[in-house]
Amino acid sequence: MSQPAIRVRDLSKAYLVYDRPEDRLKQMFLRGFKKLYREFWALRGISFDIARGETVGILGRNGSGKTTLLEIISGTVTPSGGTVEVDGQVAALLGLGAGFNPEFSGRENVILNATLLGLDGRQIAERMDMIVAFADIGPFLDQPVKTYSSGMYSRLAFAVAIHADPDILVVDESLSVGDEAFQRKCFARINQLKAKGRTILFVTHNSRTVVELCDRAILLDHGERLLTGSPRAVVAQYHRLVYAPPGAHDEVRERVRALDRSGEAEAPAVPVETSDADEDDAFLDPNMVSTSMVEYQPNGAVIGDVHIETPRHERVNNLVHGREYHYCYRVRFDRCASGVTFGMLLRTISGIEVAGRVSHLLGQGIDAQAGREVEVRFPFRAILVPGTYFANAGVVSTETGEMIFLHRLVDALMFRILPEPDLMVAGLVDCGGQAASVRDIEAPS
Repeated sequence: MSQPAIRVRDLSKAYLVYDRPEDRLKQMFLRGFKKLYREFWALRGISFDIARGETVGILGRNGSGKTTLLEIISGTVTPSGGTVEVDGQVAALLGLGAGFNPEFSGRENVILNATLLGLDGRQIAERMDMIVAFADIGPFLDQPVKTYSSGMYSRLAFAVAIHADPDILVVDESLSVGDEAFQRKCFARINQLKAKGRTILFVTHNSRTVVELCDRAILLDHGERLLTGSPRAVVAQYHRLVYAPPGAHDEVRERVRALDRSGEAEAPAVPVETSDADEDDAFLDPNMVSTSMVEYQPNGAVIGDVHIETPRHERVNNLVHGREYHYCYRVRFDRCASGVTFGMLLRTISGIEVAGRVSHLLGQGIDAQAGREVEVRFPFRAILVPGTYFANAGVVSTETGEMIFLHRLVDALMFRILPEPDLMVAGLVDCGGQAASVRDIEAPS
């Protein structure tokens, strides 16, 4: 590894938490005699190096200490223990727009913030047009920033920091500002900084961004560093930590720690964990409930009890990739119906339809009497790539020669395909089959 741009050793940060505001004043007079506060350790014993020119992503659940770590590295927060050595000019985007004067215009704040980032008057004048074009907030540039929307505020702050051309860019949850076109500009500019050999350290909850942009990743949890390694390896363990079943969090933490001690996560080509998981790794998260369900008016039937089961009839909504499951629901008929067909449809978060099945061909369905109740089971293999999906359920009749919905539920069920560290697929569906083969072609003699 080249000379570190950032060197962190045994870094810790404790905050004093008071139950009542007046205890803060009393503590000034009781110092050394009585503690009216309790300590909250945002960071404990963090150590790592970041080489010059590296791009490193920091992952962790809310409250894991990510932002505190960046604030200490940027020099805006003093640590309680340990040391941080930073070699180079730092531009930090921590809470975009922090330090903006709401009474100043956008242009005036550009000058102010660029000066704080180390640019002189000539450099600011040379880059002003580029900053203005990048932020793209139109005539609002000369209006007080207190009139800005949060998106405009963020765009301007990002534009200033990104054009300061720092040796080290520190970014806290800023890559999601603005619309898709602006995000694309942000990523393009970051890639330009990478090409120049700049060091980039950023926090994000978007694991795909970490995999696409980073050379390495760091996983934090409860203020402790659990794992440092290749982006894919760390993202996989981050997902396992986030999606751990209730009561299993400590066990997952220890597994991640063991992986860090072994050093296996440092090698991108080595799988973190083989995919020999059995169906017991699937689990039911009672808090994962679809809040976007749309129910059509019942027209002779009612769908209920929509769920997914393992072959052993255990209800789950976090599924192991590649395993067999049953998509199930019940239907009660309130009137007679003929030619009844049942259906399922799986969609992505953005609404893309990725898979669907029906129980019968149209016109060849079952006949049902009023009061009949049936259970519908669609066996399926979880071949979708890891991520979150939604499932529809529908009942149709062809008794009039046309397809008539008796009942329909859109986004009736929310489920997740758990991450697989060594899954070599792209898109939405795993095509299956054996691993790709590569062989030399002999030249004709």
